[in-house]
Amino acid sequence: MKMKKEDAQNLYFGIQACENIFDKYIHHLNISQRRYDCKMTTVSKSTRVRIINFILSKTRYSTNDGQNEDDLYASNSLQNLLKDGAFQAAFPLHEKDKKEGKLHRDWAKWKYLFEKQPINEIREYFGERIALYFAWLGWYTTMLIPAALSGVVVFLYGLVFFESNQVSKEICNASGIIMCPLCDQRCRYWRLNETCSYAKVTQLFDHEITVLFAMIMAIWATVFLEIWKRARAKTVCSWELYHWDEDEEDLVLGLIYNPNVPHKEYHHSYKHTTIVMLLACVLLTIIIGIALGIVICRVIVAVLFTKSSSEFLSDHASTAAVMVGALLHFFTILIMTKINRKVAEKLCELERPRTALAKENSFTVKMFTFQFFTMFSSIFYIAFFLGRINGHPKNYVRIAREWRLEECHPSGCMTDLFIQMAVVMILKQILSSCVEYAVPSLKHQWKKCHKKLQKEDVEDGNKDHWVKNYSLNSVDSFSLFNEFLEMAIQYSFTTIFVAAFPLAPLLALVNNLFEIRLDARKMLLLQRRPIPRKAKDIGIWVKILEAVGVLAVIGNGLVISITSDFIPQLVYRYEYGPCAGGQSSVDNCLMGYVNNSLSVFYVKDFENETRLKDNGSESLGFQVNYCRYRDYRTADDYEYSIQFWHIFAARLGFLILFENVVVFIKYITAWFVPDLPTSVTNENLHQTYKRLQNELQMTSREIREKRSLKVWRSQSTSV
Repeated sequence: MKMKKEDAQNLYFGIQACENIFDKYIHHLNISQRRYDCKMTTVSKSTRVRIINFILSKTRYSTNDGQNEDDLYASNSLQNLLKDGAFQAAFPLHEKDKKEGKLHRDWAKWKYLFEKQPINEIREYFGERIALYFAWLGWYTTMLIPAALSGVVVFLYGLVFFESNQVSKEICNASGIIMCPLCDQRCRYWRLNETCSYAKVTQLFDHEITVLFAMIMAIWATVFLEIWKRARAKTVCSWELYHWDEDEEDLVLGLIYNPNVPHKEYHHSYKHTTIVMLLACVLLTIIIGIALGIVICRVIVAVLFTKSSSEFLSDHASTAAVMVGALLHFFTILIMTKINRKVAEKLCELERPRTALAKENSFTVKMFTFQFFTMFSSIFYIAFFLGRINGHPKNYVRIAREWRLEECHPSGCMTDLFIQMAVVMILKQILSSCVEYAVPSLKHQWKKCHKKLQKEDVEDGNKDHWVKNYSLNSVDSFSLFNEFLEMAIQYSFTTIFVAAFPLAPLLALVNNLFEIRLDARKMLLLQRRPIPRKAKDIGIWVKILEAVGVLAVIGNGLVISITSDFIPQLVYRYEYGPCAGGQSSVDNCLMGYVNNSLSVFYVKDFENETRLKDNGSESLGFQVNYCRYRDYRTADDYEYSIQFWHIFAARLGFLILFENVVVFIKYITAWFVPDLPTSVTNENLHQTYKRLQNELQMTSREIREKRSLKVWRSQSTSV
C-alpha cells in the first residue's frame, strides 16, 4: 500500500506491506525451522521493516516500454534511484510514541547511567544485531570493573612507594654522575639527578606488581570472552535464534519476493584473493613507513628542543619530543582512518562476496587490520625498539648519517610508552565521543532551524511525522560497524600494552558508561531508524577479540621482559648486587643498581660528529673525562659485557615462561568455563527431542494412511 505526502520542498512516499507477505514469511520459517507444536504466529516490528526493505532492494523498475525486461531490470533498482538523485533518501520511520516508550524512558536518559539495559525492547525496535551490540557493550563494561580496580591497585602500589623507591632515590641523589650529551656538538653534559621527577613517574607502574597485573589481564581477556559466549547463548536461545541460519533466512526472503528466484551461489577466486592480499600489504607497508616517519620527526624535534634557547625546552627535550610524537601519531590516525576505509571498501568490491554479511565480515577484517597497524605501529616502536637500536657514543646509529636515534631515560622506556598510550587513548576517546554525538546533534539542530524558517501550517500529523524523520541524520550499513570498531580498538588498548598503562581499563570503563547512553540517545533522537538486521551473535568480532587476547599475552610478555626494568633489576638483585649469593648485609638489595646499569664512555673516543665544543668547563665547572650512558658495555672496547648476556638470557627465559604459563591458564580457563550454559544445552536437547517425536508421529501417521489406502484399493479391485 502506498501513501503520498508533500510539503513546499519535498514529495514523500510511504509504503506499507500487506499482511499476506508476513504470513508467507511465517509459513516458510515454520517449515524451514521444523516448528510443529510452538509455531510462529506473529513477527516483530523490526522483522516487518527488514522484510519490506528486502523486497524494495530486490524490486526492479523499467525505464522504457517495449524493451526486453531482462535487459531493463538488470541494474535498475532503488539503489540506482538514490544514486541518480531521483530519491533523496529511503528509510523506516521511528514510532510516533517513542518518546513515551520504554526505550526513551528507561534507556536513553542520563539518570539510568548505571541501570541494566532493556535488551529485549532494543531487539523489538532496532533488530537483533543492534541489540546484541548493546548486550555485548554492556557486558564488556561490567567486566571492566574488576580490571579497572586491579589497575588502580597497581597505580596505588606505585604511589605508596613513590618517595621510597630505591631506583628513583638513587637517580635523584646522583648529582655526581655525569651523563653523555643527548645530541651532537651543541648539547651539553648533564647530571643524572636532573631527571628526578621523570624517574619517579616511571616507578609508579614499573614494579613487581605489574607482572602479576599483566597476567591477570591476559586471563581476564579469556574469561570475558568465555562468559560473553555464555550470556550470548542464553540471550539468543530466549529469542529462539540459536539454530538460525543466515543463508536459510536469505532464501526465505527471496522466495517471498519471487518463488522462482534463483539462489546466489558461493564462489572463490584465487586471483582476486591474491590481488587483495598484495594491495593490503602495500597499504600496511605505507602505514609502517608513516610510523617510521613519526620516529624521524621525534628525533629531529628532540634535537631542535635540546638546542633551543629556552631553558625549559632544553631541559625537557626528550619528554617534549615524546608528546609531539604522540600528537603526530594521533593526527595520523585521523587522516589514515578515512584512507583505510576507502581502501577496505575497494578491496571488498574486488572480492565480490556473496551476501551482505560476508561483505561486512570481509570489510571488518581488513578495516580492523589497517586501523590496528595505524594505531599501534608507533607504539610498537617505542615499546620494543626505542633505545635498543641506537648504538653507543663511539658508534651511534644515525638516520641519513645525520640524526641520532633516541635513547631511553636511565630509568627505562616505560614512561615514553605510558605517555604515548595515554595521549592517544585519552584524545581518541574524548574526541570520538564528542564527534560521535556533537556532529549529529549540530546537524539535527541546523535542519530544525532551517525547517522553522520555512515552516508552514501543518494539519496532517502523519506528514509532520515524516518530515521530522527526514530531518534526522542519515544512517548506513556501516553505522554499527563504526561503533564496534571503536570498541575493538579500545579493547586492544586495554589488553595488549596494559602493563605500561594500568589505568587503561579505568579510562575504558568511564568512557563506556557514557558511550552506551550517547549511542542510545543518538539512535533514538538524532538519527533515522536503521534497517534492522537479524543475527545470533556479533559475527566476526568474536574472532577478532580472540586474536587480540592472544596478542595481549605476547605484548604484555614483551613489555615486561624487554621494555620494563623488572628483569635487569631481578638479575642485579640475585647476581650482581649486595644480596648476590644469598648475602643480605644491606637494607635494600637494589642499592647501587643505577650506577651498575650505566656504562662508562671516555670522551676522547667520541665520533667527530658528536665531539662537543664545551668539555664541561662552562656548564659544569670542570673538565669531563668520561660520561655515562644506559647500557651494559665494557669501558675498554665498548662491547657487550657478561652482565648484558645474563640479562638477555633472563629476558628470553622469562618471556618463554610467562607466555607458556599464561597461555596454559587461558586454555584451562576456556575449558573450565564452557561456551554453552547447561540450561541452554538442555533446552536445545528438549526441543530436538520434541521435534523428533513429532516427526516420528507424523511419519507413523503417513505410513498408516498409506497402508489403509492400499487395503482400500485392493478391496475395490477384488469387488
